[in-house]
Amino acid sequence: MFYAKDAWDIEYKFPWGFDELEGIHDRTDYDLSQHMKFSGVDLHYTDPITAEKYIPWILETSMGMGRLFLAVMLDAYAEDELGSETRVLLKLSPKLAPVKAMVAPLLKNKPELVSKAREVYGALKKEIPQIIWDDNGNIGKRYRRQDEIGTPFCVVVDFDTLTDDAVTVRDRDTGEQERVSISELKDYIKGKIH
Repeated sequence: MFYAKDAWDIEYKFPWGFDELEGIHDRTDYDLSQHMKFSGVDLHYTDPITAEKYIPWILETSMGMGRLFLAVMLDAYAEDELGSETRVLLKLSPKLAPVKAMVAPLLKNKPELVSKAREVYGALKKEIPQIIWDDNGNIGKRYRRQDEIGTPFCVVVDFDTLTDDAVTVRDRDTGEQERVSISELKDYIKGKIH
């Protein structure tokens, strides 16, 4: 290119091979010189210390959001074995995941569980807006659905919650579950997503 002194590409290894994510071009003073030539506007910069006058050089970067989004999604997509079945999951960083956690009662036909789960959901939603409610289907199906959309944590109110005031928090990537006190839940999740 006659107008660029040098050019570099930042590439990502897609399933079809390496492809450009961003182009970086050292355009020297070409752009501003051309603008001055055709507009008559003086674009010289004067260094305040040395009083030297020059036309600034430009580094042009160009990144396509479509390819960047595709690279992030491809990088996060995974399939693994959990239990005795294959599952699909989106291993988005908790910082990037659009949904940070799902809250649900273990069983949606038990009013005491639903009521407590709604209470937990409401308290979390005030502090972490990217929390969703899901009580559709059995808990295994809910977990799989959340794995597929990249939700890093599932919070479940079960029968033990009614006596110990703690919930079960399931980690998307490992499938491991741990009990977390409801009073510490907000800080627990915030600590994981920031």
